[in-house]
Amino acid sequence: MSFSRRNFLIATGVVAASSSVLTACGSGGGGGSASNGAPKVSGSKTMEIPVGTKADSTGPAPEVKDAVKGGTIYSIDQIDMDHLDPAQIYTSTESAITVPILRGLTGYKIDEKGGATLVGDLATDAGTVKDGGKTWSFTLKDGLKWEDGSDVTMDDVRHTFERLFASFITEGPRFVQQWLEGGEKYKGPFEGKHLDSIEINGKTVTFRLNEARGDFNYTLAMRGYALVSKEKDTKEKYDKQPFSCGPYRIESRSIGKSMTYVRNEHWDPKTDPIRNAYPDKFEFSFGFQPLASTDRYIADKGNDQYAVPILNEVAPERVAQVLRNADLKKRVLTAIDTATYYWPINTTRIKDVKVRQAINWAWPHQQLQTIRGGASLTETATTIFSPVTPGYEKFDLYGTDKKPGGDPAKAKALLEEAGKVGQKLVIAYQQSDNSVKQAVAIKNALEEAGFKVVNKQVDKSTFYSQIGKLDNGFDLFAAGWSPDWPNGYSVFYPCWSGKNIGDGRNNYAQLNDPSVNKAIDAASKITDSDKANKAWAAIDRQIMELAALVPDYHPIRNWMYGSKVGNVVYDAGNTCVALCKLYAKK
Repeated sequence: MSFSRRNFLIATGVVAASSSVLTACGSGGGGGSASNGAPKVSGSKTMEIPVGTKADSTGPAPEVKDAVKGGTIYSIDQIDMDHLDPAQIYTSTESAITVPILRGLTGYKIDEKGGATLVGDLATDAGTVKDGGKTWSFTLKDGLKWEDGSDVTMDDVRHTFERLFASFITEGPRFVQQWLEGGEKYKGPFEGKHLDSIEINGKTVTFRLNEARGDFNYTLAMRGYALVSKEKDTKEKYDKQPFSCGPYRIESRSIGKSMTYVRNEHWDPKTDPIRNAYPDKFEFSFGFQPLASTDRYIADKGNDQYAVPILNEVAPERVAQVLRNADLKKRVLTAIDTATYYWPINTTRIKDVKVRQAINWAWPHQQLQTIRGGASLTETATTIFSPVTPGYEKFDLYGTDKKPGGDPAKAKALLEEAGKVGQKLVIAYQQSDNSVKQAVAIKNALEEAGFKVVNKQVDKSTFYSQIGKLDNGFDLFAAGWSPDWPNGYSVFYPCWSGKNIGDGRNNYAQLNDPSVNKAIDAASKITDSDKANKAWAAIDRQIMELAALVPDYHPIRNWMYGSKVGNVVYDAGNTCVALCKLYAKK
């Protein structure tokens, strides 16, 4: 999905508490390349994401060479954000656009090449661990302020994590809620009760977990765990306009149309090792399809010279024009993403594994890749894991490499064996020009194989909220996932464990297979990284044998930007343009 989660590779099962380095994907595609010179996902190198020191966690952020302060940065994108309340944020676009306004205890410090280091953001460092990973402590920095000048307090820290359990928090990550002792019975702070496993001592917060999590500090770097002001918490309304302790604040917002950030005068750069904050203002505009935004970037006139994308990439219709023109290509940020985009198959509706396998055999991979713009933008997937994942094992259970256009005869034979020729499939897709083209190709391929397909358009801005409902009425829909932090658990637990089925959860296929659940639980307890990688790879194959999804593609990102935007680099922590590293040229 265009909202694919974080860009980290899966490195280990349970990271040893003493570990100071986790492995993640490099952004530059240092491995193979396609015949046209574009990077390939297969063969791309990996890089390390270390845990930084206390000095690394100290602001201000390193200055960007030749950067200047002032000016306005613009953005022209397809859709507004479904959520801005941190606890509800679980898409990379929402994470990306809120880097300037939301801060957590930890975060990712981006270097000049887009590489990431885990550091303390609001905390003085990346955390202190005890009890083999079951106890974590973080100390709040001095001088932290909210946008109204009030202090960021330990009450805010406690409230942030306790409100995760409130009934109105229906989406967002569930890791911390699952791991905190006593969390299974806690109902949130609005009934006047605290969660005992969150302890406050002076400026230090200690979390007591019910299992060892050597990666807990990486988990807290997710935007879903950014701090919320207790005093300014408006509950459900907070989702529309959160309170800032970052370098910018929301000045205005017209939902579905626009949003403007201006400087937060109470932000102290000495407290922030991550954000530079060169522009005076950000103006985001929504409602523009990729073709429209790409044409404006190509024209490079007026305010568009100062524009960068949050979501929109180079439109498939303009890929050849942009990437083959040396001058235009200079204004394209290309990055290898660790995501796998896929089509979950609703296993509560399509219960026969042969029918699900038939969908895989019939899938028109080659046609869809062409519609998306070719090999410069995507690489066809046959697995859940991306090829740039440590432990990735190549396999192809459904003949994609030999017949990338699909094998309708094989698919129809499976339907005949199952007695399901004419099986109805309701397929949901987003309202966009490219999605419509893909939907037609999928419908034609599946109907050639013996299915009866009903395509249904879903509004882009609420697509993931709708498919996240248990009773959504769909058999297939597009989704995508990258690990939330460097750990296989953050792929397979949220997306494929039967324990994570529910409204707003991310097991979109609603797969609840006892053998898969058991394997995920076992793999999450393996501390040896090589053994853990093998276990996760085996689970990948296990799920593919059940045909709970159709793997679609691994993305190669191409973001075009205006000629007067300086230092456009990749943010590996949020799979996006690093908004707090760029500047408006004079």
